[in-house]
Order: sequence, then structure tokens, then C-alpha cells
Amino acid sequence: MKLHEYQAKELFTRYGIPTQRGVMITRPEEIDGLDLRYPVVVKAQVLVGGRGKAGGIKLAATPAEARGHARTILGMSITGEVVRRLLVAEAADIKSEYYLAFTLDREVRRFVAIASAAGGIAIEEVARTAPERIVQHHVDPFIGFQPFHARELGTRVGLREGRLTAFAGIAASLYRLAVQEEAELAEINPLAATDGALVAVDAKVILDDSAAFRHPDRPPTEEETELERAARQAELSYVELDGDLAIIGNGAGLVMSTLDVVAQFGGRPANFLDVGGGATTENMAAALAIALRKPGVQALLINIFGGITRCDDIARAIVARPLEVPVAVRLTGTNEEEGRRILQAAGIRAFTDAEEAAREAVGLSRASGGPRSE
Repeated sequence: MKLHEYQAKELFTRYGIPTQRGVMITRPEEIDGLDLRYPVVVKAQVLVGGRGKAGGIKLAATPAEARGHARTILGMSITGEVVRRLLVAEAADIKSEYYLAFTLDREVRRFVAIASAAGGIAIEEVARTAPERIVQHHVDPFIGFQPFHARELGTRVGLREGRLTAFAGIAASLYRLAVQEEAELAEINPLAATDGALVAVDAKVILDDSAAFRHPDRPPTEEETELERAARQAELSYVELDGDLAIIGNGAGLVMSTLDVVAQFGGRPANFLDVGGGATTENMAAALAIALRKPGVQALLINIFGGITRCDDIARAIVARPLEVPVAVRLTGTNEEEGRRILQAAGIRAFTDAEEAAREAVGLSRASGGPRSE
């Protein structure tokens, strides 16, 4: 679960990490009367990167200029996400920039602290062009991130004296936040050095979804689309994609391999929808309703390998409702003969080979108006 910058900074404040004073707003008129020192930065609050390049971050010297920027940025689409909130924060007089983060290293099953004197740049870019500028420290969970670890990390990125002490305190607080809030990532980029302090100018926090039941005070996630939310409520696994061929299967591995086969034949998946290993007529019906609600779907591919799932139950769900688009079905496993008979009676052919079904589905999507591959 990703947090907006303003939400991440609220967490930072709770853990004693210094940030600029700022206020979240949803209307340009709210800028009037804000108790902030100018100049300010007006920042789009979206859960994607590239805000600055897209024009979603602007500096304003006066309230009138800030209002103008707010009118421009609100409603803007950045990488497909519409801007509905802004963070208006006091601008920092930045002398130098650093990078600091804690993230989970799943290979060694522990947090790793990452720091760099190349703040303000995507850490992936630094790793590619100047890997020697990145320092890391894997945290022993039995020892934790101690003050001497923090000072060593800061020393390795070139900090000295007062700034080193400030860095060590911020690093310790960021680690405490990552552990106590059960975060997958807690990142400050940049951690800016001003005349008198180190300040978290930007903040990024990703929380572990599976730990949400231990944190009832978390804000609701805003990453889901309407259909993803409906699928979760129906206990289905659904991820929305940008193609025109809807895909339903039973089992995450089967659906992922189906996406690959569709791509191999030049198709563009519209979704990833897994009805689970024990799919029933009821949740298959719910899956069909959700998959076909996505605008722009030209065809449907259903790939079922029956084990606990009964092919005849799946077939009954398919024929129980009129399908708005052509469908290709691969059906094999438990009760597959009965499932085929049900589909055949409804005029639907059931394939036994997944590649044949995928090829047919891609052809159907093209015939219905989907884009053709070269």
C-alpha cells in the first residue's frame, strides 16, 4: 500500500523526522489564509512517479502564483492518475541533497539501509551510472539499527560533525518507523541540507498489505480501481491492465502463463483475473461480471484446469449469462466432458490446448476491433 507524500510526512512527523511545514488542499481557494512562509512548493499528490517532469511540482513566490499553479495542476493526469489533492509546503533553501531509505531485502529476509550523497536522483539511476556512490547496511533483526550503525552510514556518504549527528538521528527514526509501521519501503529523497538542518523534502512510504489487520488506523488504499475493489470484495484476485482481451483463469500461475501466451500471439491482456483453485459457479459468475465491465474489452479468454474446480460448474456459469463479447474457452480436468457438453449446447467450443485457445482469443479480439500487431 503506497502512501501519498502528505500522508508519509504525517508519519515522519509522528516519528520525529523533520519536514517542511505544509498543508494538503483540494481546492485552489484554500491557499488563501494558509499559515505558511513564502516561497512555497505546490506538489501534486499522486501515487506514481514523474510528477516534476509532468509539471506537477511548481514553486510559487506569492499566494496568487500558488493559486494559479493549483488551478493548473488539479485535474491534471500524471501517468494515468488524476490529481485530486495538492501539498503546499514551504520551500527549502537546499545546499546539498542526500538519499536515505530502509527497504526489505527479501533474499536475506531483513531490512537494508541505503544511503547516498546523490540525493534528488532516482536511486536506480545512481545504481546504474555511479554505483560507488551508494552505501548499504543490512540490519541484523536481533541487534537492530544502532546509533553507531547510523553514524557509520552517514560517515560513508561524507557527512561530518553536526550534520552527521542529525543524519544519525533521522536514520534511527526512519528505521523505527519502518519496523513499527511494517513498511516495505521508507524513503527520503532528497534529504536536504539547509543552512541549519537536515530536512525530508520528499517522502515515500509503502506499507505491507498483509499487516494491515494490525494497523486499524491506516488510511484506506487509493491504489485500486473500481473493478479491483469489486473483485477484492468478491474475494477474487484482479489486476487491471491496458489491453482489450479479458482473461480469467483458476490459479495465479495459470493466469500468469496465460498472459505470456496471449502476448506471444500479439494479444494485449485487459486484466489478470484469478478465480482461485476451488472456483465455483458463483465466483465464476462474479468474475465474468467484473471482467466484462472493463471498457474497451473486445473478447474474453477463459483458461480452466480443473482439479478441485469442476469444469461443469464453470461451464454453467459461462452459459448462464449472455456474453457481450466473443469468448474462447480452454477447459480440461474434473468433469470436463460434462463441461464441454454444456458449452457445446450453447454454441461455445471448448479447447483442450491453452495455446490454441489463446490464439483463437487473440483472433477474436482483432476481429472485434482490437489493435493488430505487426
